[in-house]
Amino acid sequence: MSRDAYDYIVVGAGAAGCVLAHRLSEDPNCKVLLLEAGGPDDNPYIHKLNGLFQIWGTELDWQFYTEPQPALNNRKLLINQGKVLGGGTSINAMMYVRGNQRNFDLWRDMGNEGWGYKDVLPYFKKSEKYEKGDSFYHNSNGLMSIRDCVNPSPSALGFLKAAGEIGYRSGDGDFNGAVQENCPSLMQFAMTPDDQRESLATAFLTPILDRPNLTVKTHALAIKILFSGNKAIGLEYLHANETQQSFVNAELILSCGSFLSPKLLLLSGIGPAEHLSSFGIPIVSELPGVGQNLQDHMRLQVIFKSHVELPVPMMIVETVLFVHSQGIKDAEPDIQINYSAGIPGFPPAEYPVDGPFSIFVPVLAQPKSRGEVKLRSANPLEAPIIDPKYLSDPEDLRIYLKSIEICREISRANSFSDFNAGEIAPGNLNDDTSYIRKYAESIWHPAGTCRMGNDSNSVVDSKLRVHGIEGLRVIDTSIMPNVPSGNTYAGCVMIAEKGSDLVLNRVEF
Repeated sequence: MSRDAYDYIVVGAGAAGCVLAHRLSEDPNCKVLLLEAGGPDDNPYIHKLNGLFQIWGTELDWQFYTEPQPALNNRKLLINQGKVLGGGTSINAMMYVRGNQRNFDLWRDMGNEGWGYKDVLPYFKKSEKYEKGDSFYHNSNGLMSIRDCVNPSPSALGFLKAAGEIGYRSGDGDFNGAVQENCPSLMQFAMTPDDQRESLATAFLTPILDRPNLTVKTHALAIKILFSGNKAIGLEYLHANETQQSFVNAELILSCGSFLSPKLLLLSGIGPAEHLSSFGIPIVSELPGVGQNLQDHMRLQVIFKSHVELPVPMMIVETVLFVHSQGIKDAEPDIQINYSAGIPGFPPAEYPVDGPFSIFVPVLAQPKSRGEVKLRSANPLEAPIIDPKYLSDPEDLRIYLKSIEICREISRANSFSDFNAGEIAPGNLNDDTSYIRKYAESIWHPAGTCRMGNDSNSVVDSKLRVHGIEGLRVIDTSIMPNVPSGNTYAGCVMIAEKGSDLVLNRVEF
């Protein structure tokens, strides 16, 4: 068994891990180890705009499934998560959505000092290289290229006009700027100037692989945190067909995501005592919140046939609108409506399309339902139990029904008339509730399972340190107390940017 020592070990080379590896290794005297369970990002489809269709369901994807969901006809839902350098950013749709300003003020108001919107905005800006230049809300000098949707289809432009026509803000909106809600906008993407995917590996990791103080190991599966008393001193992992140990002089950082960060804590004896004892795992620290508070966004397809031919879009989503289901102006949106011209192969098989079409994708942006992640066994090679408990709160179904109504309202606007030759799905003769239960899916935004807070059910404090344990932090989407109104990709990058400053004591509270 080999053993070596580093100042920092970062577990997981997804969005957060790539940022942390970059920032922590900027000091040449700081020795950093980055571990990734998957392989290198050398598959050419990783770097193509729509290469994700060739990636999903391969060895680059963990291919996690939920437990049967009672509110969804007992279906097991697929939740893809990246198993490769860059993590989810190497296999996702690249949508760059920060969330609503009120989302982060809520984090602060829940007792997390330093996480209000004014606190996190500089970290959103720090990583960003926005094609439209600098402003109060944007930065053009970061490492990650961000661009508006390229070559939007005529129907996508019709969507923007139609939303304005029925009472939402009109014009070219910026949902990552001053106002997110009620502001129809072109979608923003992590995308290079030459139309390639900008993963966090290409933006933050590839340019620094020659740093002598940074070691990157792929195909390295973490199996247990090593402790001396209540202090994390290292990690045990499987690599090159053997069990290896590496030790830390400063801190161990988990950036494995909302499924695997709690799993590793549980395997290491940090979590609910009764659950750990049932597998014979010695308890290092009883933290009942580990694996709890699981939140995830859901998606649905609302499909319309078009009177006119539509080009296959360059991007999987072209435009977006964030709204509140009850029309409340001073609240974070609970509905996100993504829109694009139709992409062949997307509609459910039961709804055949024999001509041009377009798709509205209402997303449940502020789910009330809460689920959990638990161990299936003490075997680190076995996937965890993932139970999001989708639609277990009846308010989520009400919001989803309202989101379908909003899609129909936009489709009936004059500006969309060329693109509405009739509703294909759900269809006017179908029951919307039954359609939701049969066809709603995850949009792969799990969050919240190592919740940040200072109560008995939180897992990390506002500096992302695991309660009761020295030298151990969690820095990824699992620390989100409440999932933002929007895709979690941008928020994860922000958490890692701020987290690296916390680790290096660069943040004043």
